[in-house]
This record gives sequence, C-alpha cells and structure tokens, in this order.
Amino acid sequence: MAVEETRQLYDPQLTGSRTALLTSVDKLGAGLASQLGNFKGLDPSKYAPQIAAQNQLQTQAATAAGGLGSLTGTGAGTGAGSIASYMSPYQQQVIDESLAEFDRNALIQNQGLRDSAIQAGAYGSGREGVMQAEALRGQGANRAQLQAQLLAQGFEQAQGARSADLAAQQGLGTYQQQMGQAQQGFEQAKLDAAQVAAREQQYSPFTQIGLIGQQLAQLTPGTMPISTTTTTPTAQAPVSPLSQFIGGAGAIGGLLGKLTG
Repeated sequence: MAVEETRQLYDPQLTGSRTALLTSVDKLGAGLASQLGNFKGLDPSKYAPQIAAQNQLQTQAATAAGGLGSLTGTGAGTGAGSIASYMSPYQQQVIDESLAEFDRNALIQNQGLRDSAIQAGAYGSGREGVMQAEALRGQGANRAQLQAQLLAQGFEQAQGARSADLAAQQGLGTYQQQMGQAQQGFEQAKLDAAQVAAREQQYSPFTQIGLIGQQLAQLTPGTMPISTTTTTPTAQAPVSPLSQFIGGAGAIGGLLGKLTG
C-alpha cells in the first residue's frame, strides 16, 4: 500500500529576493535600535506651530489708520485735519480783491447819486439824504452777502478736499493691508512647511519602524506556496521457508486431486 505526503514549500525563485530583503531590514533595524537607544522622547517644541508676525506694511497701515480720526467729524480748529488746514492759502486774497472791487463799484454808484441830486437841485436835501442812506444800507447788505458767499465757497472746497484726502488715505491703507497680508501669508507658508519638516524629522524613527513592519507583514509563512505530493510504496515483510513449503505442498495436492479425479 502506497503512502501520499503533501508539503507546502516556498517558491525557490523568491528565496534570493526574500533573503536580500531581510538582510537590508536587519541592517535598518540595527540602525534604528541605535537611534532609539539615544532617544530621549519627542520634543514638541521642535515642531510647535508658529504665526508669522505683522510686517512693516501692516504696521504702517495700522498707524496711519489711527490718525484718520482727525479727518472725521466737524473738523473744528486750525490743527492738522481741520477744515481750516484745507482752506486755500489764496482764499483771503480772493475775498479782499472781491470786496475791494465791490467797494469801488459802490463808490461809483454813490457818486452817481450825488450828481443826480445836484442836477435836480436836491443836493443836501432830506430826499437826497434818504436816497444815500438807502443806497449805503443796500450796499452794506450786498457786501456782507458777497463776503459770506466767498467764505462758504471756500469752506465747501476745503470740506471736499478733506473728504477726498480721507478717501485717498483709506484706499492707500486698504492697499497696504492687502499687500501686507499677502506677504504675511507667504511667511506663514514658510513657517508651516518648516513645522511639517521638523515634525517628520522627530517621527522619522517611528516611520521607518512602521515601514519595516509593513515589509515583514508581507513575508508571513505560506507566501506563494508550492504544493508537492510524493508517493512511497509500503514495505512488505519477507516470506518464511515454512510458508513457502506449505504453499507449495498445497499447490501439489491440488494438482494430484485433479489428475486422479
């Protein structure tokens, strides 16, 4: 009777590759063991998050924004940011020249009234006096109105210039902030990249150990097995002389029986 035996064997073609891999893993493991022997624990300060500081553009914009309060409100006074500081330096000259021209025209008008009174023979009379007084009153009112108009016009111009200056400074501040934020974002990106690199360096031994574990997990027994079956015949016991004699005698007796029958 034959006996069958089945065995699981590794593919012989993978034996060399597996041996080379395990050798490299052993070397890496020995190096890691040396590193871990000197390992004092993770140092979180090496990869602690950092925030980029504000740059000069941002600080300048913030400082300038703090001074914009003088450009809001009534703007009273004569200091920086007041309406008076935006008045044209030539405004008073314009007012003086305008009033001087008004006075010249008024003088000509009054002279005409006197000439008319003289021609009418009423010069020095009460009628002429009333006419002169009424003319002076009207001229005074008109002169004051002209002066007020010139002052109001100058005020409106100064107020407009002040508002335009406020809008320009606000726009410049916004632009500075945007440029500063872009620069700060770039600096923050560099800090973040440095943090990731430092963290990877701290975790490097553990990462390498994990890689070794993954490689070893793929080398479990039974990887790509080959089944082999061998058949071994059953060994038979030797025949004794007595058994041979009995078997032979039996055969002869059977033959004689057939002949006599």
